[in-house]
Amino acid sequence: MYAVIETGSKQYRVEVGTELEVELLDVEPGSTITLDRVLLVADGDTASIGRPVVDGAVVSAQVVRRDRGAKTISFKYRPKARRRVKKGHRQELTILRVEDIVLGGKSAADEVRAAQAAARTERERLEEAAARQAAEDAALARKLAKAAAPAAEEAAPAKGDAKKTTTAKAKADTESKGDAKAKADAKAKADAEGKADAKASPVRADAKARAAKPADAPKKATPTKKDE
Repeated sequence: MYAVIETGSKQYRVEVGTELEVELLDVEPGSTITLDRVLLVADGDTASIGRPVVDGAVVSAQVVRRDRGAKTISFKYRPKARRRVKKGHRQELTILRVEDIVLGGKSAADEVRAAQAAARTERERLEEAAARQAAEDAALARKLAKAAAPAAEEAAPAKGDAKKTTTAKAKADTESKGDAKAKADAKAKADAEGKADAKASPVRADAKARAAKPADAPKKATPTKKDE
């Protein structure tokens, strides 16, 4: 339900809960006022048009606060007369909140409250259905986890043996790599020592070479004329 009201020589379309700015009224903030200049009231497919106002139609509103509108500039200029006039104006306003529209004993506020209660009931029903579905899902998840526990226990030993085998293989590989590295280090050390000895004592190297070379066989004596 909505209505068209007139105040301050202006017309406004209002519903329950609408806030509007009207020209300054002699009322205090927080008070409730009644607007009886109702030009039209529409409810669904039916409408009551006033001539000029609707009989029995009343709009009640609460005064929220007072305010001032945006500044407007008025400038007057007369050519060839050296006349220029500039003025500014801010309209004093009253902020209203529509609380109810009444026509023929029917209240728009009652309809809004009933609709809000129905929506709240529907929301509560949906929340209850969602909570029930969540509880059923949780119970099903617990049941599936309980059924899957024995299979996980059977698979655990096989997994442990595979892990042990992998660990033993890794250990054997590490040991073989260590032995190969030790042999390579020993060979490199021996080569380094041999090179150091050769560089430090060439004579000793020559002596070792001669000692390693087999001794020459004794020369056979050649017979002379005297011996004959």
